[in-house]
Amino acid sequence: MDSSNRASAVDDVVRQIRVLIRERGLGVGDVLPSEVELATMFDSSRNTVREAFRTLKAYGVAESRQKVGAVLTDQHQNAMRDLFSFAMEISVDAFRDIQGYRRLTEMNLFDLLAERLTDQALAEMEAVNTAILTAQNAERASELDFQFHRLLVDAAGNRTLSETYGMLKPVIQRLMLAGKSQRPTLQTVVAEHCDILHALRDRDRIAFVYHMDRHLSAGLEFISAEKSGGS
Repeated sequence: MDSSNRASAVDDVVRQIRVLIRERGLGVGDVLPSEVELATMFDSSRNTVREAFRTLKAYGVAESRQKVGAVLTDQHQNAMRDLFSFAMEISVDAFRDIQGYRRLTEMNLFDLLAERLTDQALAEMEAVNTAILTAQNAERASELDFQFHRLLVDAAGNRTLSETYGMLKPVIQRLMLAGKSQRPTLQTVVAEHCDILHALRDRDRIAFVYHMDRHLSAGLEFISAEKSGGS
């Protein structure tokens, strides 16, 4: 069997397993039939079924457990994070794409935030922002930077947007890592965050968009300079 036919056979088994899951009403934690059983059910080889399992594992919807077999899981977000993290290793342009995604989302959050944002959420963002200045290292500073923006996105109340943003955490954090070892950079980031928060407190759309655009643009320029002049 050539590679294209083999891939087609694997895809077909993956499709049949998905149908089986749906028809049997299986959920997270349920055990799938064994390789032998599935091979018999789908009139396929065990090798093809094994490859199909690997595909499901890559998607984050199944994992192998000793003495149990293939169990359905809900790890698709982790799988997507791993995928995006790998992509960032091989493409500098991906940094620009991610920052472009952030501009499209975060700069357009104002209407949702104006309706839903609470004083408690604002206070939490302020606390996280303040902590950036006392972070022990650049990695911790970038983690806090991500937390600030994730709180902002979560406050908009759109679950799909929050999940997507969470999937991008590894690459967004790596983008945020640039320059975090320098205190002037930390001070600039914290000041820009403060401007964004002040605009939200005042319910000032124009100021919010202006300061968010300025903040995200600055981050992109820093990444571009570092990548062209550094390693």
